[in-house]
Amino acid sequence: MEFDFTTTLGLVAGVLTTIAYVPQLIKTWQSKSAHDLSWSMLIILCTGIILWLVYGTSVHDVPIIAANVVTLVLATVILVLKIKYR
Repeated sequence: MEFDFTTTLGLVAGVLTTIAYVPQLIKTWQSKSAHDLSWSMLIILCTGIILWLVYGTSVHDVPIIAANVVTLVLATVILVLKIKYR
C-alpha cells in the first residue's frame, strides 16, 4: 500500500474524528453517568459506523477501515457504560 497525500489526509481525518470520542468516554467513565447521552444518537452512530466499516472494507480503504474500527470500539464502550450506569 502506497501512502500518498490522499491516504495521509484520510488517516489524519480519521484520527481526529476518532479521538473526538475519547473525552466523552473519559467523562462518562469518571462521572459514572451517561444520562445526557441520547439512546437514539448512540444507536444511529454505531449503525453508521458499522456501515462505514462495511463500505471501507468493500473498497479496501485503510483510513476508513482503521478509523471506523477504533470509533466503533469507543462508541460501543460508551454505549455499554450507558447501559451499566442506568
